[in-house]
Amino acid sequence: MRCSPSVCGLLGLLTATADAADHADAVESALYCQRHRGPDELASWHDDDLVLGFNRLSIIDIAHSHQPLRWGPMNQPDRYAITFNGEIYNYLELRAELEEEHGAVFATEGDTEAIVAAFHYWGAAAVSRLRGMFAFGIWDTQERELFLARDPFGIKPLFMATSAVGTAFSSEKKSLLELAPALQLGTELDSRALQHYLVLQYVPEPETLHAEISRLESGCSALVRPGQKPLITRYFRASFAVQPFTAGDAQRRYDEISDVLQDSVAKHMRADVTVGAFLSGGIDSTAIAALAKQHNPDLITFTTGFEREGYSEVDVAAESAAAIGVRHVVRTVGPEEFAAALPAIVWYLDDPVADPALVPLWFVAKEARKHVKVVLSGEGADELFGGYTIYREPLSLAPFERLPPGVRRRLGQLSKRIPDGRRGKDLLRRGALPLEERYYGNARIFRDDELQTVLRDFNPAWGHTDVTAPIYANSSGWDPVTRMQHLDLFTWLRGDILVKADKVTMANSLELRVPFLDTAVFEVASKLPYEQKVSPNTTKYALRRALRDIVPAHVLERRKLGFPVPLKHWLRGTELNAWARDIITQSQTDHLLDRSAALRMLDEHKAGVTDHSRRIWTILVFMLWHGIFVEERINPQISEEHYPVLL
Repeated sequence: MRCSPSVCGLLGLLTATADAADHADAVESALYCQRHRGPDELASWHDDDLVLGFNRLSIIDIAHSHQPLRWGPMNQPDRYAITFNGEIYNYLELRAELEEEHGAVFATEGDTEAIVAAFHYWGAAAVSRLRGMFAFGIWDTQERELFLARDPFGIKPLFMATSAVGTAFSSEKKSLLELAPALQLGTELDSRALQHYLVLQYVPEPETLHAEISRLESGCSALVRPGQKPLITRYFRASFAVQPFTAGDAQRRYDEISDVLQDSVAKHMRADVTVGAFLSGGIDSTAIAALAKQHNPDLITFTTGFEREGYSEVDVAAESAAAIGVRHVVRTVGPEEFAAALPAIVWYLDDPVADPALVPLWFVAKEARKHVKVVLSGEGADELFGGYTIYREPLSLAPFERLPPGVRRRLGQLSKRIPDGRRGKDLLRRGALPLEERYYGNARIFRDDELQTVLRDFNPAWGHTDVTAPIYANSSGWDPVTRMQHLDLFTWLRGDILVKADKVTMANSLELRVPFLDTAVFEVASKLPYEQKVSPNTTKYALRRALRDIVPAHVLERRKLGFPVPLKHWLRGTELNAWARDIITQSQTDHLLDRSAALRMLDEHKAGVTDHSRRIWTILVFMLWHGIFVEERINPQISEEHYPVLL
């Protein structure tokens, strides 16, 4: 795999045989692969056991918070070394507490020292007190222990690989692939992860498509000692402690939602650089922009869309921007540039994500980077407050829950006799299934029968329940809507939504912040009963009530649209059909995928027989990924627009 010299990125190698100096050059070289995450500074440090490298995008304490950063108490100066990717939004409060209670002394004004000082005084429990997005590694030179941690929701990535040489960790998988020879690490593909990807459109944590590289899961920490495997601990379990609304209590609960969002946005606005906001036509991003405007009267908002009716929220977003009084920037995307950008996007992703919305997100991020270094966005509101339409399904299926299991099974058998497309067939089929079988998250691209025609080594023993069953086991006894939200937090949100949000913005050296995904906001949202989340007529009921005085009226009850992509039309017409055919015919994935089956789907889609657009797209994205990372046949043009020359 080739690396291009390229928002912060970290990379480290804890050696098993105290020969870190021998690997320092390899680690520093591998930093090039993630230079887009931190174009302002590149640095490294090592002792006998550990090499740390860092790419920095300067956001807070630009002049002084260099990394890797050394810190220690007065009697043990420089005991710790830390590399940290992310932002801690309550760092001022943490620093004040550490100074008052423990006499901690800080040499910088940034948030990195707050993390390592908290770890020194509070141990591993410190990670639960951090409000923010983060992935970091702290090396204790006295105990010779490495402590790794990742934020509760998985906003920031952390890849890991362990071999006889040691344990490496990084913000980017491509850096670990670059280190693979030095690590004596195999680069074989993981067949089960590939099958999961084709079903779900993303690779679920902790898997990656490379068998010997994994991810530290969201809400987890790891302790690593030289020559030993990481000991992983889950510190965040996302418990939903539902509290019913009582008479006269509703307005106080709605005020609690608006107050905690006000506080979260205020803290997310902390930066020494200009902060902007993404703005679609929905309630989530509009609320964030309206609240951000209170802290920055000169706020700039950004949106994107397509020149096709029904596939753009540009007009609604512009109306919202005018209503809240902000400057608004629009980026319109056409099919040719859409296709041309995809190889570079896939390179930045590390693992394929077949969500077409990441392409318009790429373009709006690229546009935003011309104006700001940081943007706010509305990710997470749907999972926390019950925003997906599918969350209303338990309301319509409630009568089935009261039937004896035998009756439900017979209804499921009856549904198989009803012709496809006949009204009521899918209702009977889904009503006959328990929640654990019918709900697997917000995307299922291939059914098993469809996948068998495409995936050569299809294994019926590997299904979506590999991913969902352990998560469902932790929500037994909860109401079905809450169980669906909980499942999405640990699948769809961290596997798709946050991966594309981080990777695509970081690709443009732009930091994205998500105020809804704050532990204080989650604590309030987790107490809502299901009737305050969904009803037969709406979603996010309590959130809408809480935002009545913040969000413009034309947005308040508007249905969710997001960044829709006219993929179905483009793959059927002249815009992208020939382009897709070229990718399939040129791909060297015959040992994995049946090329003729993929071409047959493309022909059926073009003829209008069936809408195969999402299945075709999932195959195309994987084929591009394989062409880049395995075949090395495709070499994306990686922009160096924001990157200074390395010293």
